[in-house]
Amino acid sequence: MSSFTGAGRLARLALRRDRIRLAIWVLGTPLIGYALAESVAGVYPDEQARLGYAEAATTSVVARAFNGPVASTELGAVVVTETYLTLALLVALLSTFAVVRHTRQNEETGRAELLGASAVGRYALLTAALVVVAGANLLAVGLLTLAFIGAGLPVAGSVSAAAAIGGVGIAFTGVAAVTAQLTVTSRGANALAAAAVGVAFLLRAAGDVLGTPGAGGIRLDSAWPTWLSPLGWGTQVRAFGGERWLVLALPVALLLAGVAVAFLLAERRDVGAGLLAARRGPAQAAAGLLSPAGLTWRLHRGALAGWAVAVAVLGLSMGVAGHEVADLIADNPATAEMIAQLGGGSGLVDAYLSTMLGLFALTIGAYVVQALLRTRGDETDGVLESLLATAVSRTRWLGTQVLGAVLGALALVLLGGVTTGLGYGLATGDPIGWTVELGGAALLRLPALLVVAGVVTVLFGALPRWSVALSWAVLIGFLLLGQLGAVLDLPQAALNLSPYTHVPSVPAVEPAVAPLLGLTAVAAALLAVGLAAFRHRDTPS
Repeated sequence: MSSFTGAGRLARLALRRDRIRLAIWVLGTPLIGYALAESVAGVYPDEQARLGYAEAATTSVVARAFNGPVASTELGAVVVTETYLTLALLVALLSTFAVVRHTRQNEETGRAELLGASAVGRYALLTAALVVVAGANLLAVGLLTLAFIGAGLPVAGSVSAAAAIGGVGIAFTGVAAVTAQLTVTSRGANALAAAAVGVAFLLRAAGDVLGTPGAGGIRLDSAWPTWLSPLGWGTQVRAFGGERWLVLALPVALLLAGVAVAFLLAERRDVGAGLLAARRGPAQAAAGLLSPAGLTWRLHRGALAGWAVAVAVLGLSMGVAGHEVADLIADNPATAEMIAQLGGGSGLVDAYLSTMLGLFALTIGAYVVQALLRTRGDETDGVLESLLATAVSRTRWLGTQVLGAVLGALALVLLGGVTTGLGYGLATGDPIGWTVELGGAALLRLPALLVVAGVVTVLFGALPRWSVALSWAVLIGFLLLGQLGAVLDLPQAALNLSPYTHVPSVPAVEPAVAPLLGLTAVAAALLAVGLAAFRHRDTPS
């Protein structure tokens, strides 16, 4: 028996387990790419508009930090600049989560030990995960290429742009293969991989900020930190601007190096163990862990802290950039109109700030889904049965989980508003006034997050087997409607399906009480239905 025996069958098992997740990933990425390409094409329809965009994006430090360099004044280059970071971060995180799910999580839950009792080689489990994730990235690249071509972009540029985005997923597949060998928990492996993604973003941003504009002021020559980042490699492919195909070899090289290191590390540890020693816990558990609320806080505090750091950093960055961004988009009437549509008001600065708060609310919806779907993990892992065998009722347990997710969302959305207001206030000389105003405006986004929590609760209570896939699918649908609905001129009936549509875009418009009360009532009804459905079904189910 070789070290790879059984890898093919394990790959089929992984495909069977993740058929819904992989379908959403592989199909969702090109759909988002197509929608973004269509919206950008509408905003920059002619050469003059794209030239102004390229010049402004190259001279603006903020634009270089967040979007990266513009390869040329072609429509495709502008599309890549506007869409690359969103899609690259998406495939990077999806790739790392998938690798960890089929390696470290299998060891954590005991599946790997059970499988290892049969004719399965030492490297089979890791090999199967790598084959599945790499295959998903390649399939997504092919479909994303077709999506860009369908949006009217040239073939060569579409291929290079899709390959650059897929290359990010390939690179972080190798990174996740290594992090899965280091810790004893899937949460720790995911945290290390996510930290690697964050470091890659910072290196890429630093390289572009330190770069020098080239001839004509429309092409940026990035500094050396960009070449240390897998996210930076994708921008250096220069899709639609004189493609550099050899750069695509770098993600493949990182994947091969990561696989080699992962195999080497796997030889030096026991199944279920990690190379980083687990920290010893206290000899006696805290009294708070005796209650569902204390246990919920203990399980969620690490993720909440990570989200809080990310929200605070982005909020300060977006706030400080507000003044400069307002000047940037004021020079482009089409962009100003798009921001005004998203913000819902006539004032350009207020529309920009309300748009940023709306994006925070959409993003924090992912935290709500992530926090509440832990309930499904507890059920499938057998933790729920042990808890319900005590004096804890079903309603109390699930209600505590919902309350924890909602309070976490409240803290994050308030933090996003406060830090955005603080950043903008520091740039304009009124930090206290803007902090209070945007903090209050951010709180008005909470009813939409309550609806998201209600939807996830209903899915968990009524359709537990499908709750994970459907919850993320619903959130992605809300994201597309909220982010692109107004830009794509979708009918109002479609926009109304998203709870974010009904939130007043304060400070761009005056606050309205009726829509917020309506959203709260809908959320309460959904939560009641979800709790009732959970009480009347079997567990596990």
